[in-house]
Amino acid sequence: MESVVFESKIMWSQLDANMHLRHSAYADFAAQARLELLEKLGCGMKEFAKHKIGPVLFREELIYLKEVGPGDTIRITCELSKLSQDHSRWSFVQHMHKGDGTKVATINVDGAWIDTEKRKLAALPPELLKVFQSIPKIEG
Repeated sequence: MESVVFESKIMWSQLDANMHLRHSAYADFAAQARLELLEKLGCGMKEFAKHKIGPVLFREELIYLKEVGPGDTIRITCELSKLSQDHSRWSFVQHMHKGDGTKVATINVDGAWIDTEKRKLAALPPELLKVFQSIPKIEG
């Protein structure tokens, strides 16, 4: 599977007073990219609701490398960097590039699955685990 999972043009409402992409928009784009990746694999919000499970983040680190301005287009990649032995905890590395290929940010997230009724961490059901394990992984 291709690791580019999300593309978007920057909108006026996503800019800050300095006329570049506001800091919180990077996190919004990264979250959307992760969810779109899961949707493409057949493991989206409907499946989460059906199994009463959902993702929860423990850490989100954004490393800003270059400015993104009005009208720029961005692309985001998603790769799984860690997966616990019981598959309940995971980490992603995401890279954001402008349309010209310039890397503008790296986003690192650590998370887990939560049972939405018990409000406790949980493992994925086997049918969703199989899908989750097909996510592109960091090489090395």
